[in-house]
Amino acid sequence: MLRFRSLGSGSTGNAALVESTTSAGRTTRLLVDCGFGIRQLDRRLAQAGLAAADLDAVFITHEHGDHIGCAHALSLRDRIPVWMSEGTWLATGGRDYEGRLHLARDDAEFTVGDLCLQPFTVPHDAREPLQLRCTDGNRTLGVLTDLGHATSHVLARLRGAHALLLEFNHDSDLLAGSAYPAFLKHRVGGNYGHLSNTAAAEIARAVLHDGLRHVVAAHLSEQNNRPEIVRRLMADALGGDEAEMLTATAAEGSPWLDV
Repeated sequence: MLRFRSLGSGSTGNAALVESTTSAGRTTRLLVDCGFGIRQLDRRLAQAGLAAADLDAVFITHEHGDHIGCAHALSLRDRIPVWMSEGTWLATGGRDYEGRLHLARDDAEFTVGDLCLQPFTVPHDAREPLQLRCTDGNRTLGVLTDLGHATSHVLARLRGAHALLLEFNHDSDLLAGSAYPAFLKHRVGGNYGHLSNTAAAEIARAVLHDGLRHVVAAHLSEQNNRPEIVRRLMADALGGDEAEMLTATAAEGSPWLDV
C-alpha cells in the first residue's frame, strides 16, 4: 500500500510524507522537503502520528528556505539520510552531513526501503531543482511543486501516476493586481517561477487517466490565490465536483490519502 500526506504547503513552509507498506508489514517512510523549523516539523509529524525517528530518508527538492528548512539539523539529530541534487547541496554551502548525504540527479532512480524514487528536473529559479516520482512497484505518486512551466520532460514523468501533489500557486489576475513589486510579480509569474492555476489545471488535464485517484493542490499563495478558484479549475480539468477537490493548506497540509 502507498499513501501520502502533506504536512503543510505554502510560502511559509513545505513538507510531505510518502509511506509504503508491504504485504509483510514492512514500512518505508520518506519526507519530501522539510521547510519548517525543527520544532515545528516535530509537531507536524506528531499530528500525522509519527516522529522523526520513524523516517527512513529525506528528499530535498531545492535550496529555498521554505523547502530545505531544518534538513541539516534533522539529519544530524536523528541520523537520517538526505537526498538532494549536487546543485542544491552547493547552493546551501556544501555542508557536512556526516556521511548521510546522497546526491540525486535527473532520471537517476534510487531506492529507499521499498520505495523506488525517480527525480526529474524542472524549470525553477534554483541551482538544480528536482521534483519526484515515487512508486512501491504497484502504485505511483507524482510530486510537482515549484516550477514556472511544464516541459515535455515533466509531463512524461507524471503520466500514469495514480496520485499527484501538484502546485497551484497563483491566480494570474490576483498576482497582477497585487501589492507585490514588479520584479517579484515577474519572478513568480515567469517561466522559472511558480505555476499559475490555469497552467496547473492544464497539467492535470494532460496527465488525466482512469487510474488517477487523487490530485491535491499544493503551494497556494495566501496573497495571490483563493481555494475556491483552485477547486473550480480542478473540477473542470478532472471532471469532478468542486466540493471534492482537495487543497493542502499552509497550517495543516492534507489528510493521509491512499494512492
